[in-house]
Amino acid sequence: MDAADLRVFEAVARQGGMSRAAAELNTVQSNVTARIRHLEAELGVPLFERHARGVSLSEAGRRLLPYAGRVRQLLEEARQAALDDGRPRGPLQLGCLETTAALRLAPALVRFARDNPEVDLALTTGTTRELVEAVVDRRLEGAFVCGPLDEPALAQEVAFTEDLVVIAQPAAKPPLPRLLAQAGRFVVLRSGCSYRQRLEEVLAQQGLTRLRCLEFGTLEAIYAAVAAGLGVSLLPRALVEPLAGQGRLSLHELPAGGGRVETLLVRRRDRRPSSALLAFKALAAATPSWATAA
Repeated sequence: MDAADLRVFEAVARQGGMSRAAAELNTVQSNVTARIRHLEAELGVPLFERHARGVSLSEAGRRLLPYAGRVRQLLEEARQAALDDGRPRGPLQLGCLETTAALRLAPALVRFARDNPEVDLALTTGTTRELVEAVVDRRLEGAFVCGPLDEPALAQEVAFTEDLVVIAQPAAKPPLPRLLAQAGRFVVLRSGCSYRQRLEEVLAQQGLTRLRCLEFGTLEAIYAAVAAGLGVSLLPRALVEPLAGQGRLSLHELPAGGGRVETLLVRRRDRRPSSALLAFKALAAATPSWATAA
């Protein structure tokens, strides 16, 4: 079993057919079929079930597929490391929280794209859980997520610290415990959002464990729902202070120390950081919106 066989196997699994995989790999179908037969003979198990519409993975094939993807990713990382001469270039796949993208990263992204035209930067937003999984699975080189984080496979460094506040409709005036008890609903991003988890911890401290949640996919939807009085939420102060200044929301302090959270830059410990990632870190650290948050 070698990397070339696994590459063919992965293509067939993804395309669901020998001919479609051959087209993707720019080869002939007979070559693909021969490689798959050779791999199955070497392993002693069928990897695909043949049918009129093409092929589908067998149980053994399903077990093998994640390893084939991992080998492909490792080979690509090895190629990139060999070609990395210290000049930022090539792909850079980063992830970040939606709040981080809106609040901190935009100026750094603009400067980085201007100063590093040879880097193909792709930014993915998601929850802390989604981004951590993507870094562990090697789909992202690094990601900005909310700490604390217990993941031995990842190297972590603090990028900056945020101050979280509860947000409510503009007219809301009661003390925080009563505000939370009267809210009825808690407006949050989807499951896996670290700020949602922190809000659940705050509510549990107040004895409010039976949550009624409204889930939204964007910050704008959360702002609108909270402003309309549909519930309360928890977000970074620097993000929502301008809205409070416009009279669109009210801000409410958490108990002492309860609102401080660290945003971490994480990457795999066993993956050499690219020159592109190191350049982005250096530039971002010198960006005012970043430096003032640290």
